[in-house]
Amino acid sequence: MVGVAGLDSSIAVAAGVPPIHFGMHEVRTGSADGARADFEKMLGQLAGATNPNVRMIAANPGDWGIDAFAGDLGGAITVWQSKYFMPITTTNQSQQIRESLANGLKAAAANDHTIAIWILCIPSSMDGPAAQWWDGWKKKQEKEHDIIIELWDENTLVRKLHSPEGDQVRRAYYEPFTAAPVALVQEQLRLVLDVEDDKAAALDSALFVRQMTEAGHIELDSAKQQFFNADLVAREIAHKAVPTEMAALRSVDATLHAVWEMQFNECSAEDANKLHGRVWREVRSEHDKLPKVLRLEVVHSWGLVHRLVDSRRAGWVRHWRQIARGHPDD
Repeated sequence: MVGVAGLDSSIAVAAGVPPIHFGMHEVRTGSADGARADFEKMLGQLAGATNPNVRMIAANPGDWGIDAFAGDLGGAITVWQSKYFMPITTTNQSQQIRESLANGLKAAAANDHTIAIWILCIPSSMDGPAAQWWDGWKKKQEKEHDIIIELWDENTLVRKLHSPEGDQVRRAYYEPFTAAPVALVQEQLRLVLDVEDDKAAALDSALFVRQMTEAGHIELDSAKQQFFNADLVAREIAHKAVPTEMAALRSVDATLHAVWEMQFNECSAEDANKLHGRVWREVRSEHDKLPKVLRLEVVHSWGLVHRLVDSRRAGWVRHWRQIARGHPDD
């Protein structure tokens, strides 16, 4: 089949530039702490690429409430403050934002400079309540402190990284240096990340944890790690929206759901207490047959089963549907 200008339209041709996904900071560094530092470093370079005379402040021990700034520390300055809120920004982070501005203003008063512009930089978007809170808080602070407050959120950062000025920063942080052969990419498995204490605690109210508790499970740390890593993979695939990866993930979900369903039906007639262990053994044996394009570790495969449970499509006890119906929505 021939398309435009005599090209064979059956041949896939890459177009545009690689998508920017800020979760790659955590994947690259292997931890949330590393991601925060890496994102802050990127931000300093992006601010410097799009604004003249930008410098960063090293923490020794504090950083004066400044990640990057432009201007004269004996006069008025513009401040960039980074907060690595992922995958979304909610009102749970509002106190951190308040404290960041307050600390910056306090340090400015103590060190004989003023903040003319304060820019909050986050690698995600705010949900509705957070956006509403931000708009009201921003207006109040601008009036009270005679300051200009701006927001560089996910959308703004992507736009600046795609600008001619920010393109070099985009290449450095979000574009592979060289394109690896397909076979090599498929063999390179994903990192398995640890779950920070606050994120693990937040999962205590999740439906998949409730289902496991109902089934009599006491130790749940590994289950939380499995779910956390699988959820990162699913969110990344949804964000990138690559058709082959999205189709592969749907195939994996269907396969793992079938594995759970078969074991559930058998255990319901025998011993429901054996369900979890039998599903896990079957997932382990099925893992090597799953689409290689997703580069999943076994931990991710197990975590995807937890996602099925958390989305009310499976459970760990006979009356799992009743538990799911009574569980509050997030």
